[in-house]
Order: sequence, then C-alpha cells, then structure tokens
Amino acid sequence: MIKTAVFGANGFVGKSLCSSLISTGNFQVVPVIRDNYSEFIGKHYDIVINTASPAARFWAKNNPAKDFQETVQKTANIFYGCTFEKFIQISTVSARCQLDTVYGRHKLAAESICNYGNNLVVRLSSMFGEGLEKGVLIDMLKGQKIFVDGESRYSFSSVDFVSDYIVANLTKTGVVEIGAFNSIRLMDIAEYLNTNLNFEGQLDIQEIENPDENFPDAKEVFKYLDKIKNKYS
Repeated sequence: MIKTAVFGANGFVGKSLCSSLISTGNFQVVPVIRDNYSEFIGKHYDIVINTASPAARFWAKNNPAKDFQETVQKTANIFYGCTFEKFIQISTVSARCQLDTVYGRHKLAAESICNYGNNLVVRLSSMFGEGLEKGVLIDMLKGQKIFVDGESRYSFSSVDFVSDYIVANLTKTGVVEIGAFNSIRLMDIAEYLNTNLNFEGQLDIQEIENPDENFPDAKEVFKYLDKIKNKYS
C-alpha cells in the first residue's frame, strides 16, 4: 500500500481526491485536516498531496497577508515539515494567467517551493461537482453580482474527473494543467440559466494550456447546473 497524506482532506478537491485514491485499493490514505494537523505533520509518507490552499481570489485581494500565510507559508510548513518520496501541490491556472493579482502571485510562490525533481504541480481551472458550495457557478445560480467580465472564459470540469486523472497520473512530474479541453463564456452560462446577471470586473481567461485529448468538454457544466438549479430557485 502506498501511504499517502492528503492535506486539506475536508475541502472540495481534497475529499474527491481521497475517494479516488481509496477506490483504487492501492493507497493507504491519511486524511489531514485542521483538527488533526499536529498529529500528522512531521511524519514520513510515500506521497504528500497538498490541497489545503484557499481558493478565494477576492478574499486574497482583501486579505493579502492572511492569504500569504494560508497559501505560501502553509505549503512551506507541509513541504519542510514532512518527509516523502513525492510531493504533489494542487494549484491553479491563476499561477500562470493572473500574476497581476495577489491570488495568482501567491499560488506561483507556493509552487516554487516544491516544483523540482520528481514532484508534481497540478494547476486547475474552475470545477463543478458534489460538495461545491461557493464560486462563480453558485453565485450565478443565486443571481448574485458576478465580479468579472461576462466574456470571461473558464475550462469547467468535474472534480471527479480531475481527481481520477490526478490519481491515474501520479508518476508525472513538473507542472500539469487539468480541466476541459475547451472553455465557455460566463455569459453563455447566464443565457442557459435564462437569468439577467450583473457582470462587473476584469476579463478573466482561465483556459487549460496544452490540454490532453481525453479532457472533457466544458459544456458538461450545463448537465451539472440542470441537476442542482432547483436548489437555488
């Protein structure tokens, strides 16, 4: 069994990754959350996966010092506090395409701590799936103001697909981007939901660079919205 610690195991991506790892039957999964962090930091694992960085861009903008602590410092604490054969950092395409923001710069700084040797950095775009409680899709379903340009394009993909892909490609090294092979405008989603949303902000293009031919279609997000939209109507 491959002993694998998943830091941030209660999060949206962390929970899904734990499920994908366990389903293979090949991994002894150690779920690490805030409540048991002190129990599992400082130990040896075959693989350490860090999913614990916050995914709140606007919070980061308003709380840069706290975001640095939760993103960069926490990554350093985990990376230097444990020993392992391989370290996997769950990051975001914002580390490439949003370096004019606090959020993007901190994500890139966290990547730089572990991006060498046989380690793996996984950059993600926007996702959907069970357990999603915040983000642009939920804001749109609630009819709330969207703080980016309506022409913004995201490579939406299922968190289950993302997790399964990561687990199937744990031997990869360097930086890998995972999501849909294409992207979709937020305005197109608003039109599909038949709702008049107020978009205000900068254009945000979060497309996957060099997508795998097996990556899904971003339009699958419509099926997800059909399943949950009554919850917010």
